[in-house]
Amino acid sequence: MKRYVFLIAYEAGHFDRLTPAEQEPFFTAHQAFSDYVAAHGSELGSAALADTDTATTVRHVDGATTISDGPFAETVEMIGGYYDAELPDMDHAIAAAALLPPSYSVEIRPTVIISR
Repeated sequence: MKRYVFLIAYEAGHFDRLTPAEQEPFFTAHQAFSDYVAAHGSELGSAALADTDTATTVRHVDGATTISDGPFAETVEMIGGYYDAELPDMDHAIAAAALLPPSYSVEIRPTVIISR
């Protein structure tokens, strides 16, 4: 099994503007994702993230550490959540990501083991 992180990006505020009936397919899609992962691997973790206006960014520039409010970059889309899952291969990861709501942009990143 390989470990993949699915970074979910979407337009800020989009979900909140939907009616409960319009939100329902999102819950159904997330459940389909979780069911697929459970059938083919395992979900190690997931979470929705608070909006970008709650972010704090830490940078190291010329030996100094600076801390600023807000995200690293201005963008129309924000990373709003993630899944961390083990699946057999990238093909399975892509199939799982395709089950998430179509208004999402999902970046799939294999994890790497850093050792000395």
